Amino acid sequence: MAAFLPVLKVALPYITQIVSAAVPMFTTKPPGGKLEEVVPQQIRELQGAVSQNAEAVKGLALQFKETMESVDKAAAQLQREIVFLKRVAVGAVVVAAGALGVAVWALAGQ
Repeated sequence: MAAFLPVLKVALPYITQIVSAAVPMFTTKPPGGKLEEVVPQQIRELQGAVSQNAEAVKGLALQFKETMESVDKAAAQLQREIVFLKRVAVGAVVVAAGALGVAVWALAGQ
């Protein structure tokens, strides 16, 4: 039973931060006030928060789309560069083999 106490002791500051961030900051019932007056205000606040969240998600989706398009464009460019470098490497191997052949022929001719 006491095994979870050190873990709880370490996690407690983080849990309080998470809870304090997650607690909604909406209108609360005034002392002596009627709940019927507060509920419509809370509903309006929730609707406003949902609208803001929807706009934020839409903005993030657009940014993600642009990022993915940029990544795809960069990947295509890198693929073209790899093909070009492979051709250059094959050309270098052919030239090296030709030079080796000329060197062998020159040494054999002496």
